[in-house]
Order: sequence, then structure tokens, then C-alpha cells
Amino acid sequence: MADSNEITINLVVLGKTQTGKSAAGNSLLGSSDFESRLSPSSVTSCCSLGRSGRILGLMRRNGCESALCVQVLDTPSYPHTALSKVQVRDTVRAALAHHFGEEGLHLALLVLRSDLPLCPDESDDTVQLIQELLGPTWKDFTVVLLTHADKAEEAGYSEETYLHSASSTLLSLLSSVQHKYIFLDNHHSIIKEERNIVLTKVLNFIRKNNYQVLLKHSKE
Repeated sequence: MADSNEITINLVVLGKTQTGKSAAGNSLLGSSDFESRLSPSSVTSCCSLGRSGRILGLMRRNGCESALCVQVLDTPSYPHTALSKVQVRDTVRAALAHHFGEEGLHLALLVLRSDLPLCPDESDDTVQLIQELLGPTWKDFTVVLLTHADKAEEAGYSEETYLHSASSTLLSLLSSVQHKYIFLDNHHSIIKEERNIVLTKVLNFIRKNNYQVLLKHSKE
């Protein structure tokens, strides 16, 4: 934490190619730090850390307003079109230790596309990666981030009707992480109001965890 009037939350985005990980990271930061574009191959090949400016109006501590700072670690997709699974896993593990080893990680965001059905075994790779990176309590620190929610809305689905019609694979995944999920509108989430709604949900999940963190190195 930078000072008594600023709170920093540390997040990592993980997911398959073209799910919108980097775009989601940009939305959370309110920036364009991470390269994000349509491509027939994986765009992100290394980990990079983005940091937001001071965000006001979302946090209060001891009766006083505190500024919020968001740090997001963008990661290569898993699986990746050019890197092996071992390379991606080792790269992400090293980046987590480097960037969040001192303060710890608050949440991992498992990024899935809401406009594509989640079929059996399809999320297994990324879930396995999260388990390997975060350990046995991974479910307490993982949130499913459903991108392209604008396309689901255009198709006539509200969040409620979408979940009612969702595949058993997705519903099982959501149940395993205690129904921690967020819908992200890829077109409008960069707008301040939409971004604040998403960040408020993220903060609520962190509060429910009593601000616990993972991967923090002991200095002993």
C-alpha cells in the first residue's frame, strides 16, 4: 500500500486465446496498457503489469475516503499457439512471484467468452493452471469474468436468463468458485461508470475474503 489513504488491489487475468483477457485488463485499468486485437494466433506472449491511477469514490476506510489503485497482470493464453503449456505456466508463476511476492495476489480472474458456449473439458486446462499457480484454496481466490456480455445482451439475454440457459459445464464451474462471476461489456466497460460497477464487484469479493492474499512470500 502506497500510503494510508490509498489501497492497492492485485489481480491476474488468465484464460484461453481470444477470450478477451488483455481487453478485460484494459477495462479494469481504464487504459490501453495491454495489446488487444483480433488475431488467428495468440497475441500476448509474455506477462506484463499494468497499474491504474488513483480511483476515488469506491473505497472508504475508518470513515474516510481512500483512493483505490488497481494492478493487473496480463498473461499469455493457456493453451498458447506458440508456447508450450510448461512455458506459459513457468512464465506466469515467475511473474506472479516478481510482481506480487511482496504484497500478495487478491484475485485471479478466469476469463471466458459469454457469447460462446462452454463445453465439457473446455475450461479444464485453464482451471488446472489456476490450481497449480494458486494451490488448494484456488476456489476462494478465483472469479469467472464473462466477456463479450454486450453480444449476449444483443441476443436477448439478461444475466438471469443467460445463467438459466447456460451449459452444465459453466454452471458447475461457477458453483465451484462460490458463484463469483462478473459480466463484462467489451464495448462499454471502458466508460467510467461501467468500470466502477465492475470494480465494485471485484472489491466485494475481496472484502468477503477479508482482504486475504495468496502467493505472498515470507520474509522470515
